[in-house]
Amino acid sequence: MTDERRPAAAPVPPAPAAGLRERKKRRTRDALLRAALLLFVSRGYERTTVDEITDAVHVSQRTFFRYFSNKEEVAFAVQDLVESHFVAELRARPPAEGPFEAMRAAVLAAWDTIEEALSELVPVDLYMRSYRLIESTPALLAVHLRRSTELEERISRLIAEREGLDLDADPRPRVAVAAFSGVMRVTGRLWGQGEDTSVAAIRRMTEAYLDQIGPALATHWRDPPAVDGS
Repeated sequence: MTDERRPAAAPVPPAPAAGLRERKKRRTRDALLRAALLLFVSRGYERTTVDEITDAVHVSQRTFFRYFSNKEEVAFAVQDLVESHFVAELRARPPAEGPFEAMRAAVLAAWDTIEEALSELVPVDLYMRSYRLIESTPALLAVHLRRSTELEERISRLIAEREGLDLDADPRPRVAVAAFSGVMRVTGRLWGQGEDTSVAAIRRMTEAYLDQIGPALATHWRDPPAVDGS
């Protein structure tokens, strides 16, 4: 009787370390980002040079520009992530919520989970200090306002999509988002001027100021002037 057993399968060679090069690139980028933010908040954005950032990480300028176009891009890299975190929270809101209710709930949820969202990139305290730097540095604030306008359009399109509206024909999504974004800008500015720079502080202010939109628009702020002879 012949032996019809299958020959033993050839051993599978071990797979190369998957994504090892990409992980190394990510570590380098993250190190540059952290070094830049630490220098920005300690020395000031305008006084910090690219050379100082690269020296802190022991890499060349060429390496820096492989990941970032300029200092402005690295200054807003974490802010990009925070904004995307908010948009993701907004997309996850239940369809039954009205537009403003959804935005309010999304921004509070984003602040509640900000530490987890940033944990692999930078300490949340460093982000909060860099956010305050943006609010207090004229060159960065101008960029921040421009970026805020772009974000408003992105959110308006998302709100229109949620509500089944044509954004170009119905102004309500842009009006609602403009009111919401205005409160966010006021909150950021006043938080940046205060002594408490914690996440809890800006979340508290955000909630309190958002809750003032309705009363501020729907009620009289002072008694009408008395009528002569009455």
